[in-house]
Amino acid sequence: QVQLVESGGGLVQAGGSLRLSCVASGRLRSFDDAGWYRQAPGKQRELVATISSGGSTNYADSVKGRFTISWNNAKNTVYLQMNNVKPDDTAVYYCSAERVINVEGARAHYWGQGTQVTVSS
Repeated sequence: QVQLVESGGGLVQAGGSLRLSCVASGRLRSFDDAGWYRQAPGKQRELVATISSGGSTNYADSVKGRFTISWNNAKNTVYLQMNNVKPDDTAVYYCSAERVINVEGARAHYWGQGTQVTVSS
């Protein structure tokens, strides 16, 4: 059974840095695309960053220039490097990953359980 195991969350001061990691476990250990989402109190879950198997990335405007998403070589771990964090970055961060499951391009989608990031002023 595939699971996404997240780590790296915690408390950090504004202006500091944090790196989140998301590791695939179980039989399926590589993915075609991955991303990070976050949900702050009182807000809906929002996209933070995505990365394709080819390395193409996209970022939310609110984090562009500060956060970096990346793969390891095996495409079974995705990272989110968070630099110059702001109090507005406080949220539960969720790792996601997808794998193409048939020739028509249907995808299975997996989610981590979330890791809390709190940025203090």
